[in-house]
Amino acid sequence: MTQTLPPCPECRSAFTYEADALLICPECGHEWTAGAAEDDAVVCDAVGNPLADGDTVTVIKDLKLKGSSGVIKVGTKVRGIRLVAGDHDIDCKIPGIGQIGLKSQFVKKVTD
Repeated sequence: MTQTLPPCPECRSAFTYEADALLICPECGHEWTAGAAEDDAVVCDAVGNPLADGDTVTVIKDLKLKGSSGVIKVGTKVRGIRLVAGDHDIDCKIPGIGQIGLKSQFVKKVTD
């Protein structure tokens, strides 16, 4: 009777445990109900618009690239994003830079 519990929605730790109706993460102390984990799966941009796979977004702040002197400039348009779990919740390909992970708090959805 092995039951797999979902990872923590805050820190993605796999060491969650169940106490009555709550799920608890021992690493960050986050507590949630089993039904609340699915509600948190919506990824929103910097102004609160929900994002989906294939959307087009623009960067709202100059972003320095770790390990190089490169910068992603404000207004850079990124087409065909892919949402992933984790700290950098957007995977995309930026022309001139290549494959990169972005945080949704630094982009704004483009509405056509």
